[in-house]
Amino acid sequence: MLRWLHVVAAMAWIGSSFYFIHLDASLKRQEGLPKGAGGEAWQIHGGGFYHMVKYLVAPERLPAELTWFKWESYTTWLSGFFLLVVLYYRGADLFLIDPAVQVLTPLQAVAFSLAALAAGWVLYDLLCRSPLGRHNGVLALAGFVLLVAGAWGLSHLFSGRGAMLQTGALMGTIMTANVFLIIMPNQRKAIAAMRAGETPDPALGKQAKQRSLHNNYLTLPVVFLMISNHYPTAFGTRDAWAIVALVLIAGTAIRHFFNRQHAGLPRPWWTWAVAAACMVAAIGLSLRGPSPAQAATSTMPARPASLAAAEEIVTGRCSMCHAAEPVWDGIATAPHGVRLDTSEEIRRHAGQIRLQAVLSHAMPPGNVTEITDEERAVLARWTEQEAAGG
Repeated sequence: MLRWLHVVAAMAWIGSSFYFIHLDASLKRQEGLPKGAGGEAWQIHGGGFYHMVKYLVAPERLPAELTWFKWESYTTWLSGFFLLVVLYYRGADLFLIDPAVQVLTPLQAVAFSLAALAAGWVLYDLLCRSPLGRHNGVLALAGFVLLVAGAWGLSHLFSGRGAMLQTGALMGTIMTANVFLIIMPNQRKAIAAMRAGETPDPALGKQAKQRSLHNNYLTLPVVFLMISNHYPTAFGTRDAWAIVALVLIAGTAIRHFFNRQHAGLPRPWWTWAVAAACMVAAIGLSLRGPSPAQAATSTMPARPASLAAAEEIVTGRCSMCHAAEPVWDGIATAPHGVRLDTSEEIRRHAGQIRLQAVLSHAMPPGNVTEITDEERAVLARWTEQEAAGG
């Protein structure tokens, strides 16, 4: 239910973000607009016409009712944070910690995670308030460097799965904090000024619009990162932080295309080439494998790569969770319904074993069962034979 709530809330938030950026970009200056209006747009939907007028600061008279857009953002973050607690904090030893990366206790991992979320927002906010904030292009580049540096740092602190999810949570926290700490307070200040008979400060609206635009450009990368646990060759490889950088570029490039199109400007078709190149590069990085040790496994003494050998490894390293009755604490049923407790099931899932334990180190999570490189090499040879029909 938490996942469902999170997805539904995110859909509502993303939809309103896309719509209002589109609306803002499509506004046109026309004769006869009310005083203080910056543009208008006519739209048709649901059998009726809509006439939208945007005031650059505020209308001369405050309407009796205003529709606020905030709970989509808040619900998305709150439900996402609960999921983070229930899955990644409660199961830190499985999903957040990898002793091969950093030896941490669950309490330390949770503390570092919370600190990263807070520090990321503070640094981003300082960048926006600095002189860099007056230059959107320079600020965007600085923000990109900050996020990539954060992804790199997190990849040296948590497991690949945890680092990529944590990077997405960091971006989501920045986006929601923009709404909660900047956009909404600025709108309240504007309303308070009007009620006091004063003219609202135009800088409030300008700052809010800048943060809203940042949220819009971060949307697609965040969606990828928040479901990244489904992509083992992304998070379970040595260059996961670089893949984050490529996803950031690809996602913002796609949004830039549509934002320009909605504004009636020439369509920047080059953005699709950039996005495609980034995805090809990400696939190339994922093919490099999980670690330099992976490449060295071929020099190790060869063990038999038979089904019996694979079954021995899988039974000892995987079947405590992937069984009809898992014995690992906190695991009630086999994850994703994948059972690996019989020869038939192991052979049937040979392709997934190769993806999760050979092409990446996604499994076992955090290598909690301490599978060795030699054992992975045996699984590599056996799954190759299975793929070849052997």
